[in-house]
Amino acid sequence: MNMRVETQDMPGLDQAVIHNASRIPNLHNLPSISLDAVRTAVRAAQNYLLDRQAPEGHWVAELEGDTILESEYILLLQFLGHNDPEKFKKLANYIRSKQNPEGSWSIYPGGPSEVSASVKAYFACKLAGHRETEPFMRRARKAILQMGGVTRCNTFTKLYLSIFGQYDWHGVPTIPPEMILLPRWFYFNIYAMSSWSRAILVPLAMINSVRPHRAIPDHAHIDELFVDERDRHTRHLNWDSNLVTWRNVFLVMDRVLKVYHDSPFKPFRKLALQRSLEWLLVREEKSGGLGAIFPAMTHAVMAYKCMGLANDHHAITKELKELAAFEIEDDRTIRLQPCVSPVWDTALSVNALVDSGCPAETDQLQRAGEWLLSKQTTRKGDWSVMAPNLEPGGWYFEMENEFYPDVDDSIMVLMALYKAYCPNDEHWTDAPANVKASMKRGLDWVFGMQCRDGGWGSFDKDNNRVLFQYVPYADHNAMLDPSSADITARTLEMCSYFSIGRSDPRVRRAIRYLYKNQEADGSWFGRWGVNYIYGTWQVLRGLARIGENMHTERIQRAVQWLHSVQNEDGGWGETCQSYEPDSPKASGPSTPSQTAWALMGLFNAGDLTSGSVKRGVDYLLNNQTEAGTWHEEWFTGTGFPRVFYLRYHFYRHYFPLWALAQYHEFTTGERAQNPLAPDAETSRFANLEV
Repeated sequence: MNMRVETQDMPGLDQAVIHNASRIPNLHNLPSISLDAVRTAVRAAQNYLLDRQAPEGHWVAELEGDTILESEYILLLQFLGHNDPEKFKKLANYIRSKQNPEGSWSIYPGGPSEVSASVKAYFACKLAGHRETEPFMRRARKAILQMGGVTRCNTFTKLYLSIFGQYDWHGVPTIPPEMILLPRWFYFNIYAMSSWSRAILVPLAMINSVRPHRAIPDHAHIDELFVDERDRHTRHLNWDSNLVTWRNVFLVMDRVLKVYHDSPFKPFRKLALQRSLEWLLVREEKSGGLGAIFPAMTHAVMAYKCMGLANDHHAITKELKELAAFEIEDDRTIRLQPCVSPVWDTALSVNALVDSGCPAETDQLQRAGEWLLSKQTTRKGDWSVMAPNLEPGGWYFEMENEFYPDVDDSIMVLMALYKAYCPNDEHWTDAPANVKASMKRGLDWVFGMQCRDGGWGSFDKDNNRVLFQYVPYADHNAMLDPSSADITARTLEMCSYFSIGRSDPRVRRAIRYLYKNQEADGSWFGRWGVNYIYGTWQVLRGLARIGENMHTERIQRAVQWLHSVQNEDGGWGETCQSYEPDSPKASGPSTPSQTAWALMGLFNAGDLTSGSVKRGVDYLLNNQTEAGTWHEEWFTGTGFPRVFYLRYHFYRHYFPLWALAQYHEFTTGERAQNPLAPDAETSRFANLEV
């Protein structure tokens, strides 16, 4: 069954009315899904989540990356001379636990062999005391050589190896620290690259300039990972076979920069290094480390040492303390998180709990709202370079990261605050004065970050200078932060709660952006979640919430696409491989999070009764554990497409909860379950204030 919602463009349109109309079902053809079973599953999932709230009011689960984190941590500790045999052993144990049977390492479960991750893992294991003659090391060496050896690694890996004398600095792309001196109108100034690249490359440029050397034990050398004898040839960057390409242009520039580096006359080098150091130190303030992300923090420590800062300098001790907080240790292993995600986890948890029937007035949700309010930024960060007249008001991802709020977290928090402080679809201006002021600042900031193309990126505005992708050190595939369909659509969803309708010119531009970026098969690319299932769900949700006609041919193409990629077990799945060129979309084992995304996309497009919906809901109901949650081992979060992926350990939980809640509300017009209701078996909540 498809539902048609007719709306008019008019100022101040109450989108709650639209949403209520859109969930009126045709009761004659509902699938045979037990609403009692849905309510039972929702209650169990609510209890699981409520039991895991921190006393301060937030939620945060483990954020898992690949073994590059543990490998680079060993390299950092070796760089600092902190050779702790027990810690190195535990880190190496974790690295070994992720080795593929043939000897390589991948950057996501089930993924192909990845040469940079494998070389770093091998080198880290050697520094931890393992010898090349051990069986797992022999397998690793064979796999690495089959992939082309060390020379096939990316820039960051080669730079690390050069620090320890395992690679030739001349084979590493030059990252000139002088770039920090370039004026902001210059095409290649640092604020024209993505925020995460900026935070990573500024300290790397300092390291590249000083070119430090750290000795390692003789047994830790990795000459055996070169396909030919490493001392025969000086390593150089490879040219494109076509003579006139942007890559070759930049390689010529790299040659010039290397001549400049080797010259005794570098008039701007001292000033550039001083400015870079000042830039890093300023961004230490009100942050959980530089950018609050592992790579930037690791590089910052190395850069500080290259600049002569003492081990007890507050910047170094702070970074090391924050890095140590990423450690998760058990009896045999230590693993690292790339960062932490409390704002994101909390905002999503609040949205899922309120939409599933947990009263907004409960003490737990009010504490969550207060905690989110405390995380709103109050000072200008890097984003203000492209939006100098915009006042701060966004939210960040981590515990503290004042310089780097992002649009995605901000809009998710704004929806959570609306639901926590405006129950029963009250107008947001009726919220308490402090909450209303906070939401107003947040809305202004989000709209001030809209890009010229009508969409929204994550951390910066109009961050889309395409030539950056051709610079030699851009092989981490993350130099830009352009508009994305998923964030743009979620912004429309957010607008619907704040009575910002389709007549608003900002909304009209965003809708045009979304339709322009729809794929031929009806799907949308997902930048921050894996992948087309994520993007398609969010666009369908955003367009439905803002009042678009969900009966149009292009919307129904998206619905049919979701039907066509459902797995036989009733779920949906998509691996990170879908980001690779010419790889199939939405192909992979079913996961709870991706199944929830697909279902929410279908619900919001008007599909509540198809066989696909029945099988999908059954998949979630049948795979819920006795504890009230779901199992999920696959990575469904995206850091940098084709380079770094994530497993959010709560994605398996709050997204299925949210999907079941939406199903119940769309089919009945009522929220699914109040865990505080008298008949609920929730004595643990007896002391909550309602």
